[in-house]
Formats: sequence, C-alpha cells, structure tokens
Amino acid sequence: MRAASFPTLTAGASATRQRTSLNAPTYAPGRPTTGNVFIAEGVLGYELDLFGRVRNTLAGARASEQASAGDVAALDLSVHAELASDYFTLRGLDLQQQFLDRTVADYAKALQLTENLYRGGAAAIADVQQAQAQLETARTQAEDTRLRRAQTEHAIAVLIGREASDFALPPRAEGAELPVPEVAPGLPSQLLERRPDVAAAERRVASANAAIGVARAAYFPVFTLAGAAGQESTRASSWMSAPSRLWSIGPQGLLTIFDAGAHAAQSAAAHAAYDEQVANYRATVLVAYQDVEDNLAALRQLERESVSQAAAVTATQGALEQANLRYKGGIVSYLEVVSTENAALSARLTAVDIGIRRTNATVLLVKALGGDWHNPPR
Repeated sequence: MRAASFPTLTAGASATRQRTSLNAPTYAPGRPTTGNVFIAEGVLGYELDLFGRVRNTLAGARASEQASAGDVAALDLSVHAELASDYFTLRGLDLQQQFLDRTVADYAKALQLTENLYRGGAAAIADVQQAQAQLETARTQAEDTRLRRAQTEHAIAVLIGREASDFALPPRAEGAELPVPEVAPGLPSQLLERRPDVAAAERRVASANAAIGVARAAYFPVFTLAGAAGQESTRASSWMSAPSRLWSIGPQGLLTIFDAGAHAAQSAAAHAAYDEQVANYRATVLVAYQDVEDNLAALRQLERESVSQAAAVTATQGALEQANLRYKGGIVSYLEVVSTENAALSARLTAVDIGIRRTNATVLLVKALGGDWHNPPR
C-alpha cells in the first residue's frame, strides 16, 4: 500500500485502423473516412493528498498487516505452549511409570512370598488372593500409563511436524524429578501489552480508526496532477518523428456531488466497525488479565497442595513400614498391608500429578504474559 503515496507512471501503444462516420461533427467533405492511427503515450499521475485519503489508507493497511502478524505470533505462542505442556506431561508420566514399574516388581515379590507362606501353612488363601489382585491392579495402572505416554508422545510429534511412527522420546533417567517452577513476584501489568492477541486487537483498532479517516476524506474533492507525453500519427513512417509529438499537463479535481447517501453509509459503517474493534480490544485485555490471575492463583494453590502432598507421601510411607512390621508380628492381616501399600502408591502418583499441574500452570502463565517475563519484549 505504500505505492499509493507515490506517483504512478503508465505507458501504452496502439496501432488501429478506423473509419470516421460521415455524420460525425468532425467530418469534413473531401477528407478520407478511413485511415490508420498510431499512438504511443506515457501518463504520469500523482494524487495530492490534501484531505488524508491516501495517508489514512496507508495507515490502515499497515495496521492490518501488523494485526495479521500478531495473529500469526499468537498461533505460534499457542503451539509452543501446547508443546511445552505436552513435554512436561510426558516427563511426569515417565516419573509415574518408574513408580509403577517398581511397585509391580515389589508386588510380584510380595505375591511370591505370600504363596510360599500359604504353602507352608503360615498364610490364608485370602492373603494370596489379595496379593494377586493388588499385583494385577498395579499392572493395569502401569499399562494405562504407558498408553497415556504414547499418546502424549504422538501429540508432540504432530506439533513438531513429525510422523508419530518415526518419533520417540527416551524415558527420563531414574530418579529425575519434574522442574519446580519459579514465578517472579509482582509481575508488571505492562507485560500484557506484548501478548500477541492484545497487540493484534490494538492494531485492529488503529486500522478501524484509519478507515474513519478514509471515509471522511470521501466528502472532499480528489486533486491530482496529471501529465502525458507521446507520439501520434496516421502513418507508421512518421510515427516517431518530431512533428508527431504530443503532451499535456495540468491539475484535475473530482468531487462527488450526489451519491444517494453512499458516503454517509460508508462513514457510519466505519464508525460502527471502530466501536466494534474497541469493544473487542477491551474484551481481549480483560481475558488477558483473567488468564494471568487464573494461573497465578493456580500456582499459589498448587504450591500449597504440593507441600501437603509431600507430607502425605512421607506419612503413608511410614504407615506402610509399620503395617509390614505388624503383619510380620502377626498383629494384623495382610489386608491392612495391601490397603497401606495402595495408599502409599496413590500418594506418590498424586504428588506427580500435582507436579505436572504446577509445571503446566507455569507454561500457561508464560503464554498468558506473551512470553518469558525475565526478558524484555522485543
């Protein structure tokens, strides 16, 4: 659209044979009515932007381009946020898989021990059945976690443009933990200004405002400077000779006198579109604030949950040790051991779930702020 602020230069040439009407006012008796016309002409035109039509058209086009760039950036940010969320979810599933695989191995040993005790008459058949049920339940959980990991891995492959069958992420090393997110206190609200969707909405407001200027300029005349130069002849042999030269130069003005209300309708539509974009901008900003507050609240709450769940893991592990001691001493049945082991496993898996949610909430907060708050917007 920058071209609209510069002069335009066009050129053309034609060679025609034509017949003049005998009834034409330019016809003179004795002159031939049929002849050739050879024309080569260049035309230079420049609109004098006295009332801002070209300037506002250019500003509106530039703002629309920037809004489209903001839309692309918003989509890119969403894809990266989804990729990060899927990756951290996959690593959390790796951690849960490690817990479950160790648990299955421990339950298999416990079942073997219980069967040996049963054959020796030191345990009831119910203890064997409970140990068997506990083992199979843990195996089911382990297989379900493998399925969830595979599906998450496939989602990551799609996001990076790879075929799911040709993509694989090796499991994390044994004992690796999920990263603990750190959130800077008192994040400034100015960070919201770099959110791509907020920036795009603001640019659409600017584009709509420029459209009002274009509609307003339609009420005023359009002034142009025009010039033409070329060659014209009735014979090809003299077409490019000096006597065949022609030229013209001068200003032109065009003013619409009557348009049956078309300009008024265009102006009203431009104002309505501006009001719509302002409302959309306000809504986008409010949603941006909500996204930030939601994820900050989630991080604060999940941090408290993480502390409580860590205490629960410690408590259930201690309870499991006590249950095993009481069972070996013949004080309680194997059912209490099974119940305590299930509680300990559930506590560990829940702790990992909370870790996944904390990490994903951090990713969503980064997305809500339009990027990492540690680095200034570019």
